[in-house]
Amino acid sequence: MPRPRNILFVLIDQLRADAVFGALADHVKLPNLRAFQRDAVSFTRNFTVVNPCGPSRASILTGQYAMNHRAVRNGTPLRHDIPNIAGEMRKAGYLPMLFGYTDTSNDPRISHPNDPRVQSYEYHLPDFHEVLEMRLEESFPWRAHLRKRGYHFDNYWDLYRPVAPGGGAPKPNDPAIYAAEDSDTAFLTDQFLERMRGYEGQSWFAHLTYIRPHPPLVAPTPYNRMYDPATLLPPQALPTPADEAAVHPFCAAPNADIASFVEGFPDLEPSEENIQTLRAIYLGLASEVDHHIGRIMAYLRDSGQYDDTLIVLSADHGEMLGDRHAWGKQSVYDSAYHTPLMIRMPNNAAQAGAHVSALTESIDLMPTILDWVGQEIPNSVDGRSLMPLLRGEQPSDWRQYSFSELDFGDPITPTAIQQALGTTTANSCLAILRDARFTLVQFAADLPPLLFDQAAAGEMVNVAGDLDYQSDLFRLTQQMLRHKMTYQDHTLSFDMITKDGPRRSQRHATGAHD
Repeated sequence: MPRPRNILFVLIDQLRADAVFGALADHVKLPNLRAFQRDAVSFTRNFTVVNPCGPSRASILTGQYAMNHRAVRNGTPLRHDIPNIAGEMRKAGYLPMLFGYTDTSNDPRISHPNDPRVQSYEYHLPDFHEVLEMRLEESFPWRAHLRKRGYHFDNYWDLYRPVAPGGGAPKPNDPAIYAAEDSDTAFLTDQFLERMRGYEGQSWFAHLTYIRPHPPLVAPTPYNRMYDPATLLPPQALPTPADEAAVHPFCAAPNADIASFVEGFPDLEPSEENIQTLRAIYLGLASEVDHHIGRIMAYLRDSGQYDDTLIVLSADHGEMLGDRHAWGKQSVYDSAYHTPLMIRMPNNAAQAGAHVSALTESIDLMPTILDWVGQEIPNSVDGRSLMPLLRGEQPSDWRQYSFSELDFGDPITPTAIQQALGTTTANSCLAILRDARFTLVQFAADLPPLLFDQAAAGEMVNVAGDLDYQSDLFRLTQQMLRHKMTYQDHTLSFDMITKDGPRRSQRHATGAHD
């Protein structure tokens, strides 16, 4: 009887790459992720191809750039006919189990307006088998668990408000109403471990999605005060918000503020104390997720499944966390796009602990998983299998740049950024190209580009207007245009209708791997 071939695909919401390998790593305890790194291959220059949550996950699950799937904002539908990882894994004989959420806005053309699937942007990708619903704005199983455990709350969002232990006015870093063993992170992990015991001995595919450390920033004891704000690395920023606003009109437009990251403090000011306090809570939440990932790894080892399981662990996007006086992920800076990526492949001990600096993108995860199980990769997929890099090989034709997008408009209610810039729904978007040295940001609207030289001051100085950089600006702009031309949707462009019937050329090479 052949050994099982399992896939555990874990996404941690809004986890910055530098918390795992980078400047923040020395300030946060992630012992289980560190241990996993020693077993896995780490991709240190991995970037999400689009923000925020819904678009990012649409790209991860379809392997497509946002310019092709066009689910460009939370609430924008994802076309029902785009191949996705869940549907393709079904073809490979797997039941694609979902523990958590995918933030997929479903296609309204195939559902009645009263259908709950088109009344929430947080709904799951239809091809998944939803084992446990854990959506930020819903989480009904978790609510039931809390009530069963004796917690009382009239308003669901009260669960995200810190509570002063002795009564009185709470502080932002006071604990959540629930104990650590009853948190959303703990509940999701408990349910995963309980349900997965029934699948031992057979091949399985599970997509496990943690909402933390996504805001609202509230944590149970001891994670709420695990880190001393005074000892944390401060954000990277120009001296004042006015200095940031002078960089570019987009940087001057209103965006998420610090008060929107914690419930119950609408007038919270971006003081140094408050900024460092919220950064400390964020890192505490990351440590909480790390603790529960440790439980999952222990289960896989104890049940004898660890060596039969491809484990892919990443994040959907990053978080500004006060960098550049900004919060959230609707940004042009790497903090919002640079994400951790670690993959442990069975029978790959020779590469355990390796760090790969080649540029990788979030759209590479889907084809990597399909490649490992030997399932054909659809021509619609823009990403590339990471299998060669996992084995320590360096393909001669590997990408020399990464590409990301952001849509900052809203077709129903114009965003504050739209209004400030005077852009339309159609041109409220930007694209980012990063090569070994430069980062170029181009806007669809009539706005000047941004250019950062990582060999000089990096993102701290925009050199787009510097005469010495005009040849670089032109070259990178050409490269961005070539990229968009090369990667426009190939769902059917490798097909031909002939007198002998339809014929297809395969865009991606695949094969089963040990």
